[in-house]
Amino acid sequence: MQRDADALRDTGVTGVAVRLDTPHGTVTARSGVGDLVTHRPVPNDGFLRLGSTTKTFVATVMLQLVGEKRISLDQTVGQLLPGVVSGNGNDGRTITVRDLLQHTSGLSDYVYDVFPEPSAQTYFANRWRSYRPEQLVALAMRHQPDFPAGTRWAYSNTNYVLAGMIIEKITGRTWEQQVHDRILSPLRLQDTDTPGTEPMLPQPHTANYQQFAKDGPMVDTTIPYRPFDSGADGSMTGTARDLNRFFTALASGQLLKPAQLAAMRTTVPVPQDSGQPAGTRDGLGLFSTPLSCGGSYLGHGGSGFGYVIRSATTTDGRRTITVSAHSRSADPQITARQEDALHNLIDHALCRTS
Repeated sequence: MQRDADALRDTGVTGVAVRLDTPHGTVTARSGVGDLVTHRPVPNDGFLRLGSTTKTFVATVMLQLVGEKRISLDQTVGQLLPGVVSGNGNDGRTITVRDLLQHTSGLSDYVYDVFPEPSAQTYFANRWRSYRPEQLVALAMRHQPDFPAGTRWAYSNTNYVLAGMIIEKITGRTWEQQVHDRILSPLRLQDTDTPGTEPMLPQPHTANYQQFAKDGPMVDTTIPYRPFDSGADGSMTGTARDLNRFFTALASGQLLKPAQLAAMRTTVPVPQDSGQPAGTRDGLGLFSTPLSCGGSYLGHGGSGFGYVIRSATTTDGRRTITVSAHSRSADPQITARQEDALHNLIDHALCRTS
């Protein structure tokens, strides 16, 4: 695992951290530096931005509500949030809760509206701005849907902004409160939080660096970009230890009833150009990816300016890994090599312990 962590670093990642938990114990690896100024080591079990890994927590809450018969996966957004998804060909009456959780809604991704020009200038000019969920959905409604709901797959953060709104509508409490009460407290995930627009990561943490232009400088982006780092689609923070506990509990049936866990693990194909490893399929807030040694692993990833994180667990939840890479390149070829190295690290670690 250390060799694979070093291989990921050698693709140009400034800092790498890995934690693998198995029934036989824990293995960790670190490579690179904690920041480019002091060159301090990458901290052990440092705090991380979870990015879109937040979606798995939100989907778990939604499926718990399904198990309690307070909501159905076949209910439409139009029934639950009347009039919110409408205009320019968007029709919430045709989009189900399942479509939101599985990215088959066809809704435009609001991210392209809040960060239209990939540059350091845009990052610094807008990183403190925040939006209410309703505002983000309204931005997406300016665009026609990419396809009729349920007919194709395309990743859209707008889906989980709506999921967070539905949780609050059904329960009368925010998605953050529900995540704390239903997941974080029962599992004692004391280092995981839903900080909203709070910009600072607790110490210790590794600095994140984004290259906005090919051959350009690495920009310190440890402070998040609030327009897309503060909602139900990607705002949580935590540690690799807590993430591994969460995915282990999820896969082993501690958080969902059998019917809801089966629904979460019912998948659709993901297009080859999606950036996911070949053969990946998407469930409800949970991806399934083939292992080179046979079978598959379950998990989710997250990314933002300057970081990529991946959590993965074997289907029985007995072996779970979290990898964090703390810089991102603007060169597509380097990015592809980094993604391959990250996937290989996960694959090797889970296959070696199978």
